[in-house]
Amino acid sequence: MHNKETRFLQLIEENKGILFKISKIYQDDPEDRDDLLQEMVLQLWLAFESFRGESKFSSWMYRVALNTAIVFFKKQKRRPDSEQLPYQFERAEEPSPSGEKEAQLAVFYKAVQQLGKVEKAVIYLYMENQPYADIAANLGITEVNVRVRINRIKNRLKEIIKKMNYEY
Repeated sequence: MHNKETRFLQLIEENKGILFKISKIYQDDPEDRDDLLQEMVLQLWLAFESFRGESKFSSWMYRVALNTAIVFFKKQKRRPDSEQLPYQFERAEEPSPSGEKEAQLAVFYKAVQQLGKVEKAVIYLYMENQPYADIAANLGITEVNVRVRINRIKNRLKEIIKKMNYEY
């Protein structure tokens, strides 16, 4: 078991940026983001046995983390004490951009928060340069549907940002 836990922690550490971005897209409040981060790690740990290595760990992680984020507040099941989890995040670990880019990102994340749960997943995977086929497979929709949704989401984000009186 020790070897399994060590491997899990290594993979989480290598791919933690995925979790930070997903939590930022789905949660505005820092405490809620922390809760979601811990929930994603818990779900990844619980599902780790099912990771067979047939795809990249990051692809599998996207799928589990996004599904967790989508249903996170629907279920609100009692979680085990966070002390029992094999990985803890420190808020300071999240890389932070500076200056104007930080302001633009803040506006962008505010706009993304107004999207639906699946729309957030689509735009996140798109921003991560995932191929349309992978986005479709991760979300259980067709590639054509992914393309249509991306165009609609881009237009919707432009409108939301305009309503916020901010132009890029």
